[in-house]
Amino acid sequence: MLRAATSHSPAIAIPAALLAFSAARISPSLSFRRLSTFGLALAGRAFLHCTLSRRFPLPGMVNLSLMSDRLPVSKGIRASFSSGSSSEHNREILVQHLLVKEDDQKLLLELQKRIAQGEDLSDLAAEYSICPSKEGGGMLGWVRKGQMVPEFEEAAFGAPINKVVRCKTKFGWHLLQVLSEREESILEHIQPNELYVKLHDPTFMEDAQLVDVREPEEVAKAHLPGFQVLPLRQFGEWGPEITTKFDPQKDTYVLCHHGMRSLQVAKWLQTQGFRKVFNIAGGIHEYAVKADPSIPTY
Repeated sequence: MLRAATSHSPAIAIPAALLAFSAARISPSLSFRRLSTFGLALAGRAFLHCTLSRRFPLPGMVNLSLMSDRLPVSKGIRASFSSGSSSEHNREILVQHLLVKEDDQKLLLELQKRIAQGEDLSDLAAEYSICPSKEGGGMLGWVRKGQMVPEFEEAAFGAPINKVVRCKTKFGWHLLQVLSEREESILEHIQPNELYVKLHDPTFMEDAQLVDVREPEEVAKAHLPGFQVLPLRQFGEWGPEITTKFDPQKDTYVLCHHGMRSLQVAKWLQTQGFRKVFNIAGGIHEYAVKADPSIPTY
């Protein structure tokens, strides 16, 4: 599987339920009924280690190279081979790949030939790849610079859209394909006092999207006006509809109790194409303590 270049490389943490949902979108065989029983019990507690990342060290996590989200590839696209060389900053790319052992040259050449003849990289990844991402057809999701080992990153960010690029890392030979690109999405932290000012601005309330991911019993104890409650434990119900319930082009603010669950959901919203997401630092607790003492603490 893909890992960061050193054994101490940090990682992005994504709630298990959220990553499980991404897998459900990738694999039709993973139903939301299964997601409900498998992922939701872990939400907010268990995390999966995204091994391409180099940020946010969190010890004791499960190694997994599957990242979030997938866009379908047109079956009419015939992949060709290239050795990309240049890359741009401030952009994200949607990548899928397959990995074979370094000494398995015969298989590598056979797979290249089959792709050149029109077979999908994702189908071949599911059958032959030795990376855990094979479960999702080799999908690694939207990635940005600094999240992948150098050799893989150089090849991916230099690859033309839809062309298959071959590269070698310490883990073996990769055939990778960039399916799409976009400007890098923005995730920011907003302080309680800043939010207080915004909440008292009528124009803000008209334009912003406000999401509270706490559980109903928490919301009953303390809440802020204008927030739509989407409990994290019910992710299997609202996750599939997120881009129909909310506009990914609008500023989206996410709230929880202390700012941890909301941060994980904010990161997931980025993978779903939300352009600008704000995590409310310290959650409703900090808001009550620092900005509005009329809000109860619990």
